[in-house]
Amino acid sequence: MYHIVRKMIFTDCRCAEDPANVYEELFSKLDTNKDGKVDVSELKAGMAAMGMRAGKGAAQKIVSSGDQDKDEGLDFNEFTKYLKEHEKKLRITFKSLDKNNDGKIDSMEIKQSLEDLGLNITKEDAGKILQSIDVDGTMTLDWNEWREHFLFNPATNLQEIIRYWKHTTALDIGDSLTIPDEFTEEEKTTGVWWRQLSAGAMAGAVSRTGTAPLDRMKVFLQVHASKSNEISLVGGFKDMIKEGGVASLWRGNGTNVLKIAPETAIKFMAYEKYKQMLASDPGKIRTHERFLAGSLAGATAQTAIYPMEVLKTRLTLRKTGQYSGMFDCAKKIMKKEGVKAFYKGYIPNILGIIPYAGIDLAVYESLKNMWLSRYCKDTANPGILVLLGCGTLSSTCGQLASYPLALVRTRMQAQASVEGSEQLPMTKLVKNILKKDGFFGLYRGILPNFMKVLPAVSISYVVYEYMREGLGIQK
Repeated sequence: MYHIVRKMIFTDCRCAEDPANVYEELFSKLDTNKDGKVDVSELKAGMAAMGMRAGKGAAQKIVSSGDQDKDEGLDFNEFTKYLKEHEKKLRITFKSLDKNNDGKIDSMEIKQSLEDLGLNITKEDAGKILQSIDVDGTMTLDWNEWREHFLFNPATNLQEIIRYWKHTTALDIGDSLTIPDEFTEEEKTTGVWWRQLSAGAMAGAVSRTGTAPLDRMKVFLQVHASKSNEISLVGGFKDMIKEGGVASLWRGNGTNVLKIAPETAIKFMAYEKYKQMLASDPGKIRTHERFLAGSLAGATAQTAIYPMEVLKTRLTLRKTGQYSGMFDCAKKIMKKEGVKAFYKGYIPNILGIIPYAGIDLAVYESLKNMWLSRYCKDTANPGILVLLGCGTLSSTCGQLASYPLALVRTRMQAQASVEGSEQLPMTKLVKNILKKDGFFGLYRGILPNFMKVLPAVSISYVVYEYMREGLGIQK
């Protein structure tokens, strides 16, 4: 009965070539009291009449998503805008399931897609999922069947659709999925998570080592360059090589690499804990909750490993023979300056996490989604070059916003090791920089910082993919 009713309704609407007419007819059918808007009760009734088996609270989610003027209902413009945006997302998901690009989805493609996400189901279960959507009995789904089935279902991406399948088909197809920067329960129990972390740590180590000379130049310019002491990029490299040889370009890199593993592990564990604490719905963490959890996890990890950041800066700026190594550096700092020295610059460092992480994430998602909507209407994968470009631009924007805080942090970390330098607090240091060098003094060393973004992202990606393959992690 469900298939018959739904087919009658959508066939009537589809006969009009203009999509606006389709939306107009649907709106008219749902707006039963003819007050010019569709509220939650009308949407529930309409969905029931069409035989749509949406999850709990689906009608409320749809209205809340499209209700721009907050009048607890959707007028025709809001209704139309919601459906257009929803269809775009549904098409991307449809294309990601259509493995052979023939315009149809069969049971094997559903099975393969779930296996790619670490969820193993039988052919019979995949067939049951397909049968729950298939209208014409061909045991394949074309775009119209897919769109019609999910048009008034708030599920958009594959993870949400899998949750919907789990509830509507009563199949055992795994727990709620998570985004790529998290780990599923299956990954946690099988040990895949530590291999993912190992691959990430190795990618970070190789990337930082490859760009270490540019990183040392950045720190050198942040601390020593000024209007009265102009240092060019080429001149800075010549001075460093003259003072300590080519190997001196990698000073401080050992500490920089050593802190990757503990920082990554602490961040991951803290992220899991913060998600549990902040999630209003244990089964699904919202975007703002995920962002807050990530920011807090980053701050927690930075707090734990911050003394190594100070050591890295001191070792990067050291002169030949000043320290024999990391432990010698730590011992001399402790003896001369005390424990507080290991947390100099901590406040600007923590403050810098928020604009960098927020802007980096927002710009990356915006650029990627913009590219997908304009140039990749038939796929959910924009390609590696586009992802690298989005990552580079988003990282650059994040650095532009947070760089002054990073410079102040580095100056505070290095103050005691620079001859004749005053021990200034953050606010006085900023005023001093602005007075002597002007606003652009807060951006000293940003050129080598920008220069290392693209190679760092590229090296990280290549090494990460090779490590995943070597450790047996399924793509």
